[in-house]
Amino acid sequence: MSAPPLPADDLAHVLTHVGDLWERARGTRTFLTGGTGFFGPWLVESFAHANEQRGLDAELVVLSRDPDAAMRRLPALRTAPGVTFWKGDVRDFASPRGTFDLVIHGAAESSQQGHVGDQRHMFDTIVDGTRRTLSLAREAGASSYLLLSSGAVYGKQPSSLTHVPEHYTGAPDIGDARSAYGEGKRAAEVLAAVEGEHSELSVRVARCFAFVGPHLPLDIHFAIGNFVRDAMGRGPIRIQGDGTAVRSYLYMADLAMWLWTLALSPDARGAYNVGSEEPLTILETARLVADVCRPGTPIEILGKPVPGVQPHRYVPSTERARAELGLCQTVSVREGVMRLARWHQLQPAIA
Repeated sequence: MSAPPLPADDLAHVLTHVGDLWERARGTRTFLTGGTGFFGPWLVESFAHANEQRGLDAELVVLSRDPDAAMRRLPALRTAPGVTFWKGDVRDFASPRGTFDLVIHGAAESSQQGHVGDQRHMFDTIVDGTRRTLSLAREAGASSYLLLSSGAVYGKQPSSLTHVPEHYTGAPDIGDARSAYGEGKRAAEVLAAVEGEHSELSVRVARCFAFVGPHLPLDIHFAIGNFVRDAMGRGPIRIQGDGTAVRSYLYMADLAMWLWTLALSPDARGAYNVGSEEPLTILETARLVADVCRPGTPIEILGKPVPGVQPHRYVPSTERARAELGLCQTVSVREGVMRLARWHQLQPAIA
């Protein structure tokens, strides 16, 4: 099933909030991996919109294993101004001809965890893809490199730490195979840091947390997406755990604005948390979704609290992004859920 284009208001939002930083993209050439996943269409469509509205004469080359299938699924990308596709696997793709000014490596995002199943494949894709894109940046003379990492690099957030900062030194449990994603992202960050240390490449890292908005999959491990699916299907909304885990959600138009700011700002250096600081329990999230999508939808809690076990928390501190780059959340989670539901209703059915 093909997806509709992103809402015009959201594209205008990204254009406006990135502002004059778009001028740094004028006449440039950018290489993007992960351009057809959850985050990718937001980066591609917002780039194309800015390219057209500001007359940037910029080019975005999007890596895809199957460009034809990607454009059938995402038809808005087929005619996106300044966007072309390059066929290949992120681990070993052949280099396009010419130079690039910016490389954005967004392949192997968290939405793929529910599909891969093989932790070795996930780890290798993250690490080998980072190594390959860093090599491309070196070969193509790029000046900047943005790595899309994850809050998973911190491991389990202590219940006493309300908002995890970039300097927190926690890590995933290396004895747990499910840590392959987080450990892969940690290894990717190290590779990028080494490259930045020994070259002129300006390396920026976006440690992404949880998000809501168009293109969010409704049928994998994202609870808020599952809740929207359940509510729009007339319920009940089913919570797999006990509802006490804590998350926060940034709307996707804000995410795109944050990522383009990180990519284009001359002041960005190192790692930045990307997400919302407004915490919600999973039960509070389910109630919010029910209220927005279909008031009165019943909620079923399938799990029970485990005595002595503190609720899992996954909430970032974004103080660094606010202080250094002026970034902030501008769209509430309630509004984000409303826009997600509205966007999905444009489609014939929900998967």
